[in-house]
Amino acid sequence: MDQENTFKFPTETIELPSKGLIYPEDNPLSSGTIEMKYMTAKEEDILSNQSYIQNGTVIDKLLKSLIVSKINYNDLIVGDKNAIMIAARILGYGKDYEFEYKGDPVSVDLTSLENLPFDESLIQRGENNFTFTLPKSGATLTFKLLTHGDEQKIEQEIRGLKKINKTASPDLSTRLKYMITSVNGDDDKKVVREFVDNYFLAMDTRAFRQHIKAIQPDVDLNVPVTLEDGSVEDVDLPIGVTFFWPDASV
Repeated sequence: MDQENTFKFPTETIELPSKGLIYPEDNPLSSGTIEMKYMTAKEEDILSNQSYIQNGTVIDKLLKSLIVSKINYNDLIVGDKNAIMIAARILGYGKDYEFEYKGDPVSVDLTSLENLPFDESLIQRGENNFTFTLPKSGATLTFKLLTHGDEQKIEQEIRGLKKINKTASPDLSTRLKYMITSVNGDDDKKVVREFVDNYFLAMDTRAFRQHIKAIQPDVDLNVPVTLEDGSVEDVDLPIGVTFFWPDASV
């Protein structure tokens, strides 16, 4: 008997916040959906793998194992990856997620999380490429939304910079250097990096980040939490190994 045909694991189609709009037409992600399988003991082994936990790759290893669609994982923009993370948790352990905030127990229905609205008119189908003119300096930037592959490079560079200077905080500037693809039509990487380090005014940086929020597809991970005293606070949903498996070791 063919065991592969005997044991058919159910799958679900997951809608991506980007609707696939920014991916080239020949990229499977341009369909706006991916297929994922339900979690099994194999994935629980991944979640409890101490090596993966210590080097920070455990969540990516898990998601790669659950995605059935033939995609390049590095192509995923961050917002779409967040949606896949939420879907993985629901398919693995259900929709109810419990955590503590300021000592109070909190329960969130993960199926209630919605995608953030974004301005689709600013996206040219099949292109991860945008333009923004800075309000103060008047410089025109082209930029892209960061992908998982970009994030990996950014983390590697930040680790290297902190080895050189342990007191440095290069996170924001490094991310900007990977996101911005040209300044006033000049796409030389040295020009972009020099601009970020020396000429990117704080006022312009703030406006740029606000613009990105308006066009960046993502899941709204900000949830209202009612405390025991009746007050309500907006909290960023805590996501880590225990998000997937409360018994996982960290």
